[in-house]
Amino acid sequence: SVSELAAKDKVECFADQLARGDAVQSWQLRQALQAVDLYLKVYLPETEGRGEGESGPEAHPSQQEPDVDGAPPGSGAAAVAQMKKLLRLRHYAYRTEQTYRMWVERYLKYAAAQKMNWKDPGSIRSYLTYLALRRKVASSTQNQAFNAILFLFRETLRIDVPDVKAVRAKRGSRLPVVLSVEETKTLLKFTSGTAGLALQLIYGGGLRVSEAARLRVQDLDFDHGTLFVRGGKGDKDRATMLPERLYQELRGHLTGVEKLHGQDLAKGFGAVYLPGALAHKYPNAPKAWKWQYVFPAANLSVDPRSGVTRRHHISVKVLQSAMRKAVRSADIAKHITVHTLRHSFATHLLMQGVNIREVQDLLGHKSVETTMIYTHVMRNLGDKPKSPLDSL
Repeated sequence: SVSELAAKDKVECFADQLARGDAVQSWQLRQALQAVDLYLKVYLPETEGRGEGESGPEAHPSQQEPDVDGAPPGSGAAAVAQMKKLLRLRHYAYRTEQTYRMWVERYLKYAAAQKMNWKDPGSIRSYLTYLALRRKVASSTQNQAFNAILFLFRETLRIDVPDVKAVRAKRGSRLPVVLSVEETKTLLKFTSGTAGLALQLIYGGGLRVSEAARLRVQDLDFDHGTLFVRGGKGDKDRATMLPERLYQELRGHLTGVEKLHGQDLAKGFGAVYLPGALAHKYPNAPKAWKWQYVFPAANLSVDPRSGVTRRHHISVKVLQSAMRKAVRSADIAKHITVHTLRHSFATHLLMQGVNIREVQDLLGHKSVETTMIYTHVMRNLGDKPKSPLDSL
C-alpha cells in the first residue's frame, strides 16, 4: 500500500542518517532498525483505528480523514500529493519533483476533460498519443511525461501498468551543436559580470548549468587547479579542471561574496541549504564560509520546501539569459544554449589529443559511448575529406 511504501522510505532515510553518525556502531544500527521494524509490524497496527466511533483498523470510507493535503482518498489530487512526499523521501531533485508534478497534473486534467478514468492504462496511452500527434512534442518530451506518469502508478500507487510498457517515443541519433575555438572566444567576449564568470567556468570545466549554479566555496581548489562537482547528475561526485585563467577573477569575486555573507550574518541570516541530514549533523555548517555558494542569488528568498528565508544560489535562468544576449551580440548563426559550452569543452579537448576516457571522467558520463558522440563532431571540425565538387 501507499502507507507501507512511505513507511519503508522513512525507515531507509532514518537508517541512512544513523549510519552517517561517527559514534554509531554497526550493531547499534541493526538494533535500532529491528526496534523500528517491530514497532511498525506489531505495535502500530494494534493502535491504529481505536479512536471513538471506530470498530477497528478499517473504518468506513465516509469516516476516514482526507488522504493528503485535504484531498479525498483515492482522488488524483491525493495521488499527486503522495507522489510529492515520496519524491522528497527519495531525495529527488526539486526540479525533478516540479517536472513530475506538472506532467501528472496535465495528465489528470486531460483524463477529466475526456471523461476518462485516469487509473485506466488506456488513458495513459491516449494522453501520450495526444502529446505526439496533436501537440507534436519532441520524443524526449513525450518520454519525460511517460516517466512521470509511470512513477505515479508504479512507485507511488503500486499499480502495475503492463499495457503501456512499450509506449515510448523512439529518438533518432542527434549530433550536439558545438562551437569552434574561435566562435567560443568571440562568444565569451560578450559576457561579463557574475553571469559571465559562471559561463566561462562552465566552458573551462565542462559543467552543466545547474552544477555551476550550485558550486560551493570549498569546491574550488586553487592549489591543485581542481573543481569539484558534488551531487551531479545521478547524484555522483566528480573532479574537473579549474582554469588558471580565472584564478584572479574568481578570487576577487569570492572577496565580494564573503562581504555579502558577512552582511547577511549581521542581519540574522547567512545560513544556506545543506543536502541530506548535514544541517542536523553539523548545526554550524549552514553559516560556515566554506559551504556558501560561489554564485549566490542577488536577493534573499523563501525556500519552497522548508519555508526558511535564506540566500539561495544564482538562478539558472540568469545564466541562460546572459547566454542568449551574448549569442545575439556575437551574431553566431547556430542554435546555442549554455549546454553548448559543455559540448564545446569536450570536443575541444578531444581535438587537443586528450584521451576519451579522461574526457569521460571530466564530464561525468556513466558510459564511454555517451562521450563517443563528440568524436563524430570532432571529425566535422578537424581535417576531413574534400567533397568531390571541390575537385572539379
